[in-house]
Amino acid sequence: MSRTESLRNIARNATRPDYLPVMARKVAARLRPSHRDAALRWAADVAEDLGEFANSLDAALWAEAEEWSREFRPLARARLAALGVELGGGGHFQLVYFLVRHLKPTVVLETGVAAGWTSSAILTALERNGGGTLYSSDFPYFRLEEPERYVGCLVENRLRANWHLGLKGDRANLAEFLPAIDRIDFVHYDSDKTAEGRSYALETMAPKLASGAPVMMDDIDDNTFFRDYATTASARTRVFARGRKYVGLAGL
Repeated sequence: MSRTESLRNIARNATRPDYLPVMARKVAARLRPSHRDAALRWAADVAEDLGEFANSLDAALWAEAEEWSREFRPLARARLAALGVELGGGGHFQLVYFLVRHLKPTVVLETGVAAGWTSSAILTALERNGGGTLYSSDFPYFRLEEPERYVGCLVENRLRANWHLGLKGDRANLAEFLPAIDRIDFVHYDSDKTAEGRSYALETMAPKLASGAPVMMDDIDDNTFFRDYATTASARTRVFARGRKYVGLAGL
C-alpha cells in the first residue's frame, strides 16, 4: 500500500464518529515519552529462559505447543500473503497456546487481535481443552480501507462459535464485555501499548479477575509500565524474550 493510499484511508476513517476518539488517543500517545531504553535494559536484565519455565510446568504440553506453532506459522503467513496486507506481528502465540492448554481457563480475555495469531492460538487451545470462551477487544488498523474485514482473518470458522469480538477499542469493548462476564481466568494484553492504556485495562478488568488469574502482556519493552507493575504486584512476575522484544507474565 502506498503512503498516499494509507493517508487517504486514515482521513476517511477519521470521519467515522466511533473511530475518531480512539484514533486521537493513539496519535496523542505517540507524542509522550516512553522511557523505552530503561524498559529494554530492565527486561534484558530480568528475562529468564522460556523453555526451562514451560518445561518445568508441563514438558509434554510445551512440546505440543511447539508442534502446533510450527504447523500454524506457514499456514498463517500464506493466508496473509494472499490478502496482500500488513497487519503487524503475531505476539507470542506459542506461549499463549501453551498457557491456555496448561491453565484450562473457562473465560479468556485478550486485547489486541489484528490478524488473529493469538486469537487462533487461544481458540485452538480451548477447543483441545474441551471448552471455554474467548472475549477479544480490538480496534481496526485505520490506515486500511474497510479495516474491520481483516481483524481475526486467521481464525478458522469452526473456532468462532465461542468467540466474542469487539471492534470499538478497549474502553468501549470492555464496557460491553465485562457486565456479561462472571470471572476472567486468563488475560492476554496486546493492544494500547501506552502506560495509560495498560493501566486503564488492568484496573477495569480487576474486579472480574479470578483469584490468581495470570496476566500476560506483550511488548513490555515499549515503556516502563510492566517494570513498575512488577515492583508492586502481589503475584510473581516473569519476563521472556520474544526475538528482540519482551513479554511479561504475572501470576505464575
